[in-house]
Amino acid sequence: IITSLVFLLMVVTFPISGWFALKIVPAYERMIIFRLGRIRAPQGPGVVLLLPFIDNWQRVDLRTRAFNVPPCKLTSKDGAVISMGADVQFRVWDPVLSVMMVKDLIAATRMTAQNAMTKTLVKKSLREIQVEKLRIGEQLLLEINDMTKSWGLEVDRVELSMEAVLQPPRENLVGPLGTVPPVPGLEGLDGTIQQLAAHFFSSTLALAGSGTDAPEAADSVETVNEVEPPPAPLLTTISSTWRKPSADELLSAVEPVLSEALVGQVGASYQVNIILPNGTQSTYFIDLSSGSGRAGRGMPEGSPDVILEVAEKDLQDLFLGDLRPLSAYMSGRLQVKGDLHLALKLEELVKAMKQRR
Repeated sequence: IITSLVFLLMVVTFPISGWFALKIVPAYERMIIFRLGRIRAPQGPGVVLLLPFIDNWQRVDLRTRAFNVPPCKLTSKDGAVISMGADVQFRVWDPVLSVMMVKDLIAATRMTAQNAMTKTLVKKSLREIQVEKLRIGEQLLLEINDMTKSWGLEVDRVELSMEAVLQPPRENLVGPLGTVPPVPGLEGLDGTIQQLAAHFFSSTLALAGSGTDAPEAADSVETVNEVEPPPAPLLTTISSTWRKPSADELLSAVEPVLSEALVGQVGASYQVNIILPNGTQSTYFIDLSSGSGRAGRGMPEGSPDVILEVAEKDLQDLFLGDLRPLSAYMSGRLQVKGDLHLALKLEELVKAMKQRR
């Protein structure tokens, strides 16, 4: 009876009531309506009729979204203390369940992902975490989906990101994934940043050493560095002072890693607007859409697929591996105009620069 009376009132006051009763729902959304407290089937896309006074409604976005799990301190199985975070991509597959089962999807999923990550990583050693990062991410994806499927939500990707190793493992690990001896000229940085800098500057690093006679109270590994580093053009001097490369130097380091394989993985062209410390802006291009790719200063030929705007400091962190593209976008440090999926493919370029020695 109440529904009939409200519908009759809406007809009598039409077309004024039409401005309030008719809603347009785009293809990537669904509208969940509660009529007198009872939920109805998802409405949309298209024009949806709402009855005033007795209908409460909520829009649900079906597109893939992302969030980051803030870095947290964890203690691994071998006693190492690490700061570990994660990037998570998810989408809603059942809009009714997503509204009925949980109030805040992102907050609930972030907490679930953080708990699953903590429970998994404390059972593994530092070496296992570094070597099996991709497999651990796939395992976490399955565990998180087991808990969130009843919410109408599906996690598409979980990517772990190690911010830093705060304390080395108690066991004496010797090797490229154990405690790394300081690189001459980079003593002021921690081991992770030294490795990234060594990769970026094409330095050849060989490790040799032993730590079997260390005192019982010491938890570190004694190593002997018998290799003198080759001259690095981007280091100001061979001393403990180290500076990050400028934008021009970064782009010159991009060109040697361009290849047809990288173009096949990315397949897009980018215009990069870099905000310099003095407030001016420089424009560069990275064309990974054809051939073996090109990079240089100025505007790209034709219309770029993606336009990126980033401060010079954040660009340095991106190319040196200290900042992930998804984390930079989520925190607002990387502005993207165009396809976000293509923008995140720049991570392939960063990986290629790390792998090149």
